[in-house]
Amino acid sequence: MAASSSHLSSVLRRALNGAFYLYNRTPGAPAAATGLRCVSNAAPEEKKAAIIESTEEYGFVERLIPPSRIPAPPKHTGVTPSGWSPPADSPPPLPYMIRRSRMHNVPVYTDVTNGSRKLTLVRKVEGDIWALEKDVKQHLKEVTGKELPTQVNEVTMTLKVKGHFEKELKDWLVSKGF
Repeated sequence: MAASSSHLSSVLRRALNGAFYLYNRTPGAPAAATGLRCVSNAAPEEKKAAIIESTEEYGFVERLIPPSRIPAPPKHTGVTPSGWSPPADSPPPLPYMIRRSRMHNVPVYTDVTNGSRKLTLVRKVEGDIWALEKDVKQHLKEVTGKELPTQVNEVTMTLKVKGHFEKELKDWLVSKGF
């Protein structure tokens, strides 16, 4: 029984090797390599239907396509009912700039790592990130009464602060004009 199965597997292996050799050496489609003919019932070129373009019905399609950009928010004075506040008309004269997120929010986020390590992240920083770190440390020292550890990542232009201070930092950045 073992001898016949090994003989059968060697026969199959030789047959597959031959087929692969024929496939790789024969130019053209794979069907040509095996000697098969392709039969097609396609209509001649002159009998094909023409494509009709309808501009009236494009309105139905257009509403399904998602917008490519988030529209600019309408002009507001002060805080809106949802709690969102618009940026100042001109950026503050500081050595750093914090751009709003694509949804026009201040990019300050909280994060929990390793189960219990609480962090606050300030993202989208442009310019002198070290000056921002100094100002953030000073502001949080006034708020909490102690100096908090921070971490600056110059590559991703992100500032991390130990603890959850999302509301305090967002309010502070909005009051600065960001």
